[in-house]
Amino acid sequence: MMDYIASHQAEFWLVAGVALLALEVLIGFAAGVFLFAGLGALASGLLMLVGILPETWIAGISATGVSAGVLAALLWQPLKKLQANAVPEKDNSSDLVGHEFVLTTDVSLTVPGQLQYSGVSWRIVLDPACGLKELSAGQTVKVSSVDVGVFKVTPLV
Repeated sequence: MMDYIASHQAEFWLVAGVALLALEVLIGFAAGVFLFAGLGALASGLLMLVGILPETWIAGISATGVSAGVLAALLWQPLKKLQANAVPEKDNSSDLVGHEFVLTTDVSLTVPGQLQYSGVSWRIVLDPACGLKELSAGQTVKVSSVDVGVFKVTPLV
């Protein structure tokens, strides 16, 4: 078996690269070490396959280490930007924003109301941006924001 692997170095490094990348995916992209080592092993295997590198253990290990380092240096910043923890802005582009209706129950900042609309039981929450602490039943309101199962409302003036 070792003789077969030694005589097929390019294929060995390609398989090792794929195995390391699969391990990185299984771990959950946490380590990064397997990512760069896998990409380095793939690069070494490809360089051996095309004939640029000799098919020896020393060339394979060296090329894997050097290419992993170079790829890590080149890809570190772009991959770091992909993992930025910036919270995306809330998308208020729902067709329900602007919908007007009459409250059937009192709604305050601490006590939500309820509305049956379009087959869904919506929780009615007073939008803190309106500056009021409560709205009474019978008042006409407008939806200012929509979350999952929640209408944030403001009074119509």
